Amino acid sequence: MKFEAVTIKDIAKALGLSTSTVSRALRDSYEISEETKQQVLQYAREINYRPNPIALSLKEKRSRSIGIIISEIANSFFSQAINGIESVANSKGYNVIITQSLESYEREVSNMQFLASRSVDGCIISVSTETSDYAHITDLFNKGLPIVCFDRVIEGIETHKVTVDNFKGAYDATQHLIDTGHKRIAHLANSEFLSITKERMAGYKKALEDNGLPFKEQYVQYSQHGGMIYSEVEDAMNHLLKAKQKPDAIFASADKLTTNCMRFCKAKGIKIPKDIAVIGYSNLDLTDLISPSLSVVRQPAFEMGKVATDLLIQMIESKRPVTDFENIVLPAEVYARESSGKKIPVQ
Repeated sequence: MKFEAVTIKDIAKALGLSTSTVSRALRDSYEISEETKQQVLQYAREINYRPNPIALSLKEKRSRSIGIIISEIANSFFSQAINGIESVANSKGYNVIITQSLESYEREVSNMQFLASRSVDGCIISVSTETSDYAHITDLFNKGLPIVCFDRVIEGIETHKVTVDNFKGAYDATQHLIDTGHKRIAHLANSEFLSITKERMAGYKKALEDNGLPFKEQYVQYSQHGGMIYSEVEDAMNHLLKAKQKPDAIFASADKLTTNCMRFCKAKGIKIPKDIAVIGYSNLDLTDLISPSLSVVRQPAFEMGKVATDLLIQMIESKRPVTDFENIVLPAEVYARESSGKKIPVQ
């Protein structure tokens, strides 16, 4: 049976009023007596009346909705960012439509088209690992759709961008491995297309350079899908372990790369940190409970989501075209634990 939502006509018929009177009463118009307003509002509450969002959007020429495109909701970083996005959007009267690219360019294009067809007021996007052509985003932006990039930003679009200090996060993680006595440090990197990959690679290289350690191409392995496909991580790890001088530590630059690196080592009987030390990006809440406890670079995902949404709503509600854009860079923080060789005191 098809769901039939309660309408203003239904309320008017039940109360013996005109639809225009009911509409004005629901809008708290001065033209309607207080007694009639209370009668209408009480009945509307009793039957759980909700305004039709499609009718409202046609009237206001706004949908009061925001589109979100991220790679994967199951990723702890993105789930926390979504919490931040919704905390701001809901407080300001916006609904959120969440879509996942699952690191697929084609799916990202489809998601973008879907959101545009639903007349969202704006979009917050973190591009997929496969995306190197941004026309599906820039075309809509140039036509007037407000868009804010976060985490994995698009270099060729002039809009608000919210990131973390990827260079420093990677530098500090690599420096920590050096400080714990490691000299042959490998890097499990995300897709080469991504802004975060380039920034984290630069931080990794700079830490090696500052400590007089050589950068070796054979110690760098890229993952096209950011660790989402376990076999890619398995291939990368097998390649690293075939090196004449095996790495004594690994810096993984994404959540799934980090956890799947740990999974690989466990499956192969490689002891962490005795055989190889590990530090990586992760926003998982249980990294201190893993054995050994996992050293991570943690990003302020919730705050990133909040900031990105504030900036987007400012664009949406601005009376004039926005031409001055902000590039917000938030700090990342290194949590050193057992997997990187740090001695954890017994409690």
